[in-house]
Amino acid sequence: MKQPKDRIGCLNNFKTLIFMIKKSFVFVLLLLLGSTVWAQESVLPKVTIKTLDGKNFNTSEIYNDGKPMILSFWALWCKPCQKELDAFMDNYEEWQEETDVKIFAVSIDDARSTARVAPMAKSKGWDFEILLDANGDFKRAMNVNLIPHTFLLDGNGKIVSQHTAYFEGAEYELYEKIKKLVGK
Repeated sequence: MKQPKDRIGCLNNFKTLIFMIKKSFVFVLLLLLGSTVWAQESVLPKVTIKTLDGKNFNTSEIYNDGKPMILSFWALWCKPCQKELDAFMDNYEEWQEETDVKIFAVSIDDARSTARVAPMAKSKGWDFEILLDANGDFKRAMNVNLIPHTFLLDGNGKIVSQHTAYFEGAEYELYEKIKKLVGK
């Protein structure tokens, strides 16, 4: 039995629609995969933030002579952030001796709270570079939504790993990745 032309036309339109949806899905999937690969290999954005002594610091200056770096976003009110930075500090001397890693801790506290960052860092004995992102420009440029948010950078400043949150022992997982970067 022959189908009316309207039904055949409708069927052809439906097949065309399904084809277009599949094609769009594949395009979006490739786009997402490509952006994930790019994000893992991207370099730091150039944003001006402050040092603890109030001087301008361009994030393109985050460098460690070709050695790995840890970039950790934190805040005064964030207890897991402080625990992670304390854990880093407990191991920092040994890590530096073995891998020459350098830690940059970026406070995202607002301008009203930044005066309390240096005293806290000093009282905790944090011996790494503390930077201030009071306006949140660097945080936004790095797509940091939850803290602690920690990035591992290779010697060229490319992001090779990142994680959010902190649990006891996570610093050792990070250190294993650092050792891989330096071939140990």
